[in-house]
Amino acid sequence: MTTVAIAGSTGSIGTQTLEVVAAEPDRYQVVALGAGGGNVDLLVAQAHAVGPAVVAVAEATHLDELKVRLPPCELRVGEEGLASLGAEAEVCVNGVVGFAGLAVTLAALGAGRRLALANKESLIAGGPVVARARAATGAELVPVDSEHCAVHQCLRAMAPDGPDRVARIVLTASGGPFRGRSRAELAGVSVDDALAHPTWSMGPKITVDSSTLMNKGLEVIEAHELFGVDYDRIEVVVHPQSVVHSMVEFTDGATVAQLSLPDMRLPIGYALAWPDRIGTPFGRIDWSRLSRLDFQPPDHDAFPSLGLAYEAGRVGGTVPAWLNAANEVAVAAFLDRAISWISIPDVVAAALDRHDGSPADSADEVIAADRRAREETRRLIERWP
Repeated sequence: MTTVAIAGSTGSIGTQTLEVVAAEPDRYQVVALGAGGGNVDLLVAQAHAVGPAVVAVAEATHLDELKVRLPPCELRVGEEGLASLGAEAEVCVNGVVGFAGLAVTLAALGAGRRLALANKESLIAGGPVVARARAATGAELVPVDSEHCAVHQCLRAMAPDGPDRVARIVLTASGGPFRGRSRAELAGVSVDDALAHPTWSMGPKITVDSSTLMNKGLEVIEAHELFGVDYDRIEVVVHPQSVVHSMVEFTDGATVAQLSLPDMRLPIGYALAWPDRIGTPFGRIDWSRLSRLDFQPPDHDAFPSLGLAYEAGRVGGTVPAWLNAANEVAVAAFLDRAISWISIPDVVAAALDRHDGSPADSADEVIAADRRAREETRRLIERWP
């Protein structure tokens, strides 16, 4: 039995991880659950279903209620308690949303565990710091994002050639709910419109990021950090069917792609089983019904967030952390109806103009940069037209 800890268990990745574990009951045992602490009912139900030894909540708001309702277990509280799950099992699934996931990532890698990483902000904001943590004895990082999991599989298939034979990585994007619309046509987008993703079922923040293509921009930075490929060799194409999850082109012109129906349980299962595979066929394609696969370039004018991410990644240092923090604040403001959808990239661009040039030499410096970026972005939003 492989032991599993799930940070962010009540979110989309966490609940689907539990579905994968339930489908492979002879292979995995969940020994730790962690969440923000807001969805008490779901966290309690999960704990009773799997009987973990440890439950962690980042917020203490419902602590007294949890003490009464949880089954016998060790209850940990606060960000440190949530981060401690990284060392609790052979595999830690990091499904925490946002910058808060960095501490879980560093704890898991620092403890020499396998990290199934769905929290892209860890690599985007703290790339240089995470790179050092990956050098710990026994540490493994297997990406759970469908695109990076696809690249991981493509590179694995061509392992004898080595990374120096990679000509380019091609990340696919569904295009979100607004594919094909011009910038002018996007001026009146509502929150409900942005949350109506045509392909994937995800949390609100990631769904909004998908609609602006910031999600894909963050994935470009993540691909650079994960696979060591420079930005000129990372491309994005819009692929509305979301069947080709990403591709790797090699120096001889051959392209290897990973295809499956859109189902996050497949990359979750891949990360849990690595270097093996699970036996449950999530995302299996019925080839008699798949009629077409379309590809087109992204519209940078209508979706400027993608270009902002490329620019931030190329500058490096704490600029990606600044980008990520500004975007989180801007998306939250949109969801609160404080700014318009079309203003999200404009707010982020304005925040990036205020970057203070700080380095990313330590976790403390990254955390400080994140804090300053959030403060600057909130000030911008307060005065936003």
